[in-house]
Amino acid sequence: MLKQADPSLHKTPRPEIAALFGEAKVVLDETPKAISPFGGLASFISFLGQIGYARQVQQHLPFAEPTSNNAIPLAHSLTAFLLAVVVGAQRFAHCEWLRADHVLHTLLGVERFPSDDTIRNFFLRFSQGHVEAFWRPLWRWLVLLVKCPLSGFALDLDSTVFCREGKQEGARKGFNPRRKGRNSHHPLLAVLAEAQFILHGWLRSGNTGAARGVVPFLQEALAFLLAGTWLRTVRADSGFFDGIFLDFLEERALPYVVVARMTSTRAASSR
Repeated sequence: MLKQADPSLHKTPRPEIAALFGEAKVVLDETPKAISPFGGLASFISFLGQIGYARQVQQHLPFAEPTSNNAIPLAHSLTAFLLAVVVGAQRFAHCEWLRADHVLHTLLGVERFPSDDTIRNFFLRFSQGHVEAFWRPLWRWLVLLVKCPLSGFALDLDSTVFCREGKQEGARKGFNPRRKGRNSHHPLLAVLAEAQFILHGWLRSGNTGAARGVVPFLQEALAFLLAGTWLRTVRADSGFFDGIFLDFLEERALPYVVVARMTSTRAASSR
């Protein structure tokens, strides 16, 4: 710990460092108090507590808790992964950033923080059936927390690119503006703009066009909306400028704003 030197506070000389600019002295000291570089997570953890996150996860996990005395509760493994992602982890090994942070462990109320292997093995237990049994109830719980504004929601459709370095399932070469020629995934997202809430998502191969499957995707997204929730508009960029998609919006009487592709008269007449 570094602090401004004050000779009146210490009778025993402490190591000092002169400031690089100016004449100030900085004294080297230590403290028995735990310190965390991830103090900003306190607000996020408090938010999870207010919405009842722990109870919901423990209630809907589709697995029996391990019986070993050394086993880490399954909800702790999921939460460890969630927090690692929040602080910027991009692979399982990055979860190790949080293992030595005793302040964070106290905030979570956990005695031991799972290793990256424990977290990876937790996810390996999931089959497609387990995913449905677990995430659907959690999804309904989250949607109930979102309040519809009086003017209704704007539903934004968008696609993004996840660059992949390994041999992940479905990763293919496609549109990748950051790392051309690399394998990627091309997810499709539906976002309730006012709440900044992802209503629905599809993970697609990197060689998939932006508008591919958008009609069944939007049908699923609309089915997730609760009674009393309504859309004032559907918004999408030019990647979704497709006749079948526009026809679907017209049939459902959904107001929309879709960016049109600009085509010159000469180019249009030559087709």
